[in-house]
Amino acid sequence: MTRTSLPPVVDWPAAAEIAGRLAPPGPRASRGELQDLVGGLREAAGDATEHVLATTRMTPAGGVRRVAGGPRDGAAQLGSVLVVDRARWALANTEVMASMTEPLAAALDDAGSAPSQTSRMGGAVEVGGLLAVLAPRVLGQFDPYARLALPTPPDPSDPAHVPGAPARPASHDESGGAGRLLLVAPNMLHAERAMGVTPHDFRLWVCLHEQTHALQFAAAPWLAEHLRGRVGGLLQDITRTALDLSRAPLLDKVAAVGRGVADVVTGPFREGGRAPFERMLSPAQKDEMAEITAVMALLEGHADVMMDAVGPRVVPTVRQIRARFDKRRDGEGAPRLDLVLRRLLGMDAKLAQYRDGVSFVRAVEREVGRDGLNAVWTSVQALPTAREIADPRAWVRRVHG
Repeated sequence: MTRTSLPPVVDWPAAAEIAGRLAPPGPRASRGELQDLVGGLREAAGDATEHVLATTRMTPAGGVRRVAGGPRDGAAQLGSVLVVDRARWALANTEVMASMTEPLAAALDDAGSAPSQTSRMGGAVEVGGLLAVLAPRVLGQFDPYARLALPTPPDPSDPAHVPGAPARPASHDESGGAGRLLLVAPNMLHAERAMGVTPHDFRLWVCLHEQTHALQFAAAPWLAEHLRGRVGGLLQDITRTALDLSRAPLLDKVAAVGRGVADVVTGPFREGGRAPFERMLSPAQKDEMAEITAVMALLEGHADVMMDAVGPRVVPTVRQIRARFDKRRDGEGAPRLDLVLRRLLGMDAKLAQYRDGVSFVRAVEREVGRDGLNAVWTSVQALPTAREIADPRAWVRRVHG
């Protein structure tokens, strides 16, 4: 069996199907509301691109690509834009996970522990359940690893649309770029209603964040493969560690897992708390995880700063949206069970990434300005290390002298 024909570690199509069946469908809306939602999200994604280009002062490596023809003739485009439901968001993420976990199959094959169909299906149940839990929580996501656009959900503005109709193929304009932006329509609608924000402003604001991610990967075309390589290498190493654990005495296994669960359930719900199952990582794995997390903090912090930097001239209610969104993201009023779930899923660590990245970006801009900050996208060597995310001046000294 060649490397290219190794069985995946999870039955990914089954995981997507399970997630689609388990994820709640989302809030109810009239036909008119759905038409406005879908059209508004597509319009917001298009409008956000020009604002992001101007605010970040960044340029895609191959230059700015413009749409030819149609109602948006001459508009800048950074990649595919797909308005999806929760099931199709889950499908997209199984595709990303399949790509990112290819090294695990190789590690298992090297150890003579290729997963059986039973274990792959067990993995599908776990992944599908996890994605079903996450599906109602994600507003938008840029996927730099997409090679083909997803089928889009039926368009409620299409007179031929009937409930339950199959997804239609992506049009040429939707699939013409590198990567894809997924906007999860039911989650946007739920968030707008829950926070009481102006829909037009909120949709544009979210798209500013996601299109900043699209520009990051377009300006640094090496970034996607760099992250894939580092994450894949770490997963491969952790897999080997897990295989060693599987050969350990039962008491050692129970103790290791028990310590990890205790970290999650009884640990402090605060920034800087222990990451889930951190005890199970070796010192070298913790260091590598920290370096990967530093890059992710940069990506998230940079997008967060830029989405607000566009300002009230473009998003009139931006300050109100930011205040209400931060309360929502921090889990204000969330029950204890939801906080435990967030910690188990690593969502607290995600919030810390936003905060650390925002602090880094703002500190660097104070020192060397926005153009100086943009040196971070020039090469792998210019990315901040884990130490530099916490000490921005150290990055400035290293990169700018």
